[in-house]
Amino acid sequence: MNDLDIPIFKKTYDLYKEFSTLRSTVPKKDRYTIWQSCEKYILEMMECILTASQLQKSMKLPILEKASLKLNMARTFVRLMKDTKALDSKRYLAFQASLDEIGRMLGGWIRSTKT
Repeated sequence: MNDLDIPIFKKTYDLYKEFSTLRSTVPKKDRYTIWQSCEKYILEMMECILTASQLQKSMKLPILEKASLKLNMARTFVRLMKDTKALDSKRYLAFQASLDEIGRMLGGWIRSTKT
């Protein structure tokens, strides 16, 4: 199985693709602060997921926990973007749903790694 075929990686990849389309719609004052920080966390989460997929089970847990931290930071920044009106409610709900699904997948992966 190709690492890029892992469902959680595909979901995170698609999230980033969708998020990147916002760049031009985000107000300039927010583009280089909140938006850029959120983009960084999504990319770092994707990097952690891909890294963990290539490690032995005994080495995955710290990387998956780091991915979980990046996910929580991305959630916070997406919420902040909505609260500061840099992101409309409809897009916020779509991103939040994707982040929640990634969170469930990541939580399951972390639980299976601990056993």
